Amino acid sequence: MKIAKNTVVSVAYKLSDAQGNLIEESDEPMVYLHGGYDGTFPKIEEELDGREPGFQTQIQLEPQDAFGEYDPELVKIEPRERFPEPLEVGMQFEGTPEEGDEDLDTMIYTVTDVAEDKVVLDGNHPLAGMALRFALTVKEVREATEDEIQHEHAHGADGLEVLDDDDEDDDLEPKSGPTLH
Repeated sequence: MKIAKNTVVSVAYKLSDAQGNLIEESDEPMVYLHGGYDGTFPKIEEELDGREPGFQTQIQLEPQDAFGEYDPELVKIEPRERFPEPLEVGMQFEGTPEEGDEDLDTMIYTVTDVAEDKVVLDGNHPLAGMALRFALTVKEVREATEDEIQHEHAHGADGLEVLDDDDEDDDLEPKSGPTLH
């Protein structure tokens, strides 16, 4: 079966920086609903459209096509007393870019430095500003279920729905359908 809109695609990947240094290699394939549902980067969807299982490719994404340019405005310095103990570099917290502005979407901030009385938080994705190379292998392609199309994402590879905050209308019943491995 060829990859097309409303197919569920299983892709093994290796992610490297532009110099070829390995960043991540998938233990389990990435599974996404193809067709503009934001399950993967648009340039990856474009490259895989019309392909079949076994297809292999390498694609480089510039920052604007991946995690965006690095934005120094997303770096914040906060008073140390606002944070729990123990506090370590690498810990993540959710918050809004401007304190007290509940209308803004929350972001994930990563602790990048801890001083005696200050904490440096970075709201950029860790890979922001980087050109990335993906080595991709299409493992499986199948038709999406009506539930997957309605909810605009592939359901769990074991056939069970994985609930998230966007799926408030989902029930807790197991979903039937083929499994991907």
